Amino acid sequence: MPYINIKVTREGVTREQKVALINGATKLLSDVLAKNPTTTFVVIDEVEMEDWGIGGLPVEEYRKVLSDK
Repeated sequence: MPYINIKVTREGVTREQKVALINGATKLLSDVLAKNPTTTFVVIDEVEMEDWGIGGLPVEEYRKVLSDK
């Protein structure tokens, strides 16, 4: 039973986008690893922006640094 955990920042991900992520991740494991889609679990966790960091910076600051380049 494969278990896929997708973590995204809480920025208004829609229900339709979540459905697409669940379908896509399930299909990927089926196609690549021949896993049975009916026993593949997908969980999507939305993380507050202040709780996510990249390169030693909160994600919002990291994005500002990237956009300034």
